[in-house]
Amino acid sequence: MIILLLFPLLTSLALAIWPIPKEYKHGDTVLWISKDTSFEWAGAGDVGTLKVQPSRNFDFRTTSNAHVTIQVEGNRRRVKRYSEAPTGDEMIDQAIYSAKQTIFKKNFVPWKFHPRNWTEPSTENRTYISTVTVQVLQDDPEGIAKPLAGTVDESYALELSEGGNVSITANSSVGIVRGLVTFTQLFYKHSGGGGAYTPLAPVTIFDVPVFQHRGINLDVARNYFSIKDIERTIDAAAYNKMNRFHLHVTDAQSWPLEIPALPELSAKGAYRPGLTYTPDDFANLQYYASMQGVELITEIDMPGHTSSIALSHPELIAAYNIQPDWDTYCAEPPCGTLKLNSTKVTDFLQQLFNDLLPRVLPFSSYFHTGGDEVNKNAYLKDDSVNSSEPAILQPLMQKFIDSNHDQVRAAGLTPIVWEEMLLDWNLTLGADVVVQSWQSDKALAQIVAKGHKALAGNYNYWYLDCGKGQWLNIDPSISASSYPYEDYCAPFHNWRLAYAYDPLASVPNDAHHLVLGGEAHMWAEQTDPINLDRMIWPRGSAVAEVLWSGAKDAQGRNRSQIDAAPRLSEMRERLVARGIGAEPIQMPYCTMEGMVCQLGYQP
Repeated sequence: MIILLLFPLLTSLALAIWPIPKEYKHGDTVLWISKDTSFEWAGAGDVGTLKVQPSRNFDFRTTSNAHVTIQVEGNRRRVKRYSEAPTGDEMIDQAIYSAKQTIFKKNFVPWKFHPRNWTEPSTENRTYISTVTVQVLQDDPEGIAKPLAGTVDESYALELSEGGNVSITANSSVGIVRGLVTFTQLFYKHSGGGGAYTPLAPVTIFDVPVFQHRGINLDVARNYFSIKDIERTIDAAAYNKMNRFHLHVTDAQSWPLEIPALPELSAKGAYRPGLTYTPDDFANLQYYASMQGVELITEIDMPGHTSSIALSHPELIAAYNIQPDWDTYCAEPPCGTLKLNSTKVTDFLQQLFNDLLPRVLPFSSYFHTGGDEVNKNAYLKDDSVNSSEPAILQPLMQKFIDSNHDQVRAAGLTPIVWEEMLLDWNLTLGADVVVQSWQSDKALAQIVAKGHKALAGNYNYWYLDCGKGQWLNIDPSISASSYPYEDYCAPFHNWRLAYAYDPLASVPNDAHHLVLGGEAHMWAEQTDPINLDRMIWPRGSAVAEVLWSGAKDAQGRNRSQIDAAPRLSEMRERLVARGIGAEPIQMPYCTMEGMVCQLGYQP
């Protein structure tokens, strides 16, 4: 029996494909999958000569050696050096291995999504999926693992017949990666140890993302996160079909990124020895992300948010660590900004970029130069400027940004900046520059009105750090007026709020193409490895569906939270099964009993 996916969903099954596909039909036949099921795949020029991949032992992991991963195939060991991004074939190879791991080792029993009297499918007289055929229909474009937005087709088609034949086709290797993620979401673990099954056959899916840039921004400077923490976050982002991981790697509080040409930066700027990212770590992270179709975008924020540089180069920083009235000069302590008219700063940045950008280029087409929250008062303490007058500062900032972006372009990369450089400083930016918005929908509209490509991320919806209360201590003299000590972006942005945000709401139809997508942001003043997972997930999943599937359904209506809740609850279970400490959406009673937890529901 074929069922067109209709909502509200059946109470007996969440039918959780997350993000929701563009087109999805399913049946109600149970099929099983075995560890011996073979995966056969072919590239655009290999049709008729399918490569067979049975249940081989293929392990992807990093070692402590420089730029090295050991890949294991049976008893063979081969070394892969991380000097360049993976090929499409390598990405598919890894995606097949990962799909098997997810289905057979990182799966869950879906008891929370059925009534109490639910009986699992019988393990007798099983019909098994015989073969999973994977086919790339076109040759991959150059730079498949490090694309500019819009240069890679991520669409895919998935068909599962009632007889057990599976076909996943796509126009690129990345599309295959996305399709294999969806394939894993069709299956559940059997509590009796009977393997994995899907109750949804036959299945027909066609899927394509609405937005080209779908990302998570992780701040690893306010708090330090281990490589495993970052990799786990990349894993979760990839499983939500996100394709960008924004690494905000330095800030005022610490400089954890090792720069071989300037070793003193991390030696003195890190919180302590060992809380750094070595060149090997950095290369491995970039490769790790790209293997999953996720492009890691590095940000060195400047000229503000650079106080940690003063610990090794005090001559470069103005208004450093001013106390007690620091809030006159910066958004948060310690204050400090790169001097705006200093040849020493120019020389320093040249040396920094000459070291770092060539190590970014193999894995990304972008480099983020920051530019947010630059306080003009800081330049009263800048001996190369001695002024806070916009008429004096603006041309100096223009020169500063022009110089930086010329270096970024010369390295073969495309610059990204925060919105203030365009809207507050009124700089003239190159037509190639992507402008990241965070303050308002009005700001996003202003960016595209100026003809720039933009990234959405309104802090009122997609700042995942909000609502934790003040991390600043409140002096008794102002304690009463600060009560109840909320942070600037309170309250906590729950998943429903994040899901309700439409990045295109303020943008005219003829400028929609300029909104490349957006990012959810995890600033780390009050987040560390202990609460990282639950701070991002599954709220980040809500953002992921908006960016993949769009904020509107096929009828142009806001997507239903009633539909989304059980699917997101199931996605949460899948993330937990994969080792992600995501928060729950609802208690089991709600997901087991269907409509009983609706407020204002009218049948």
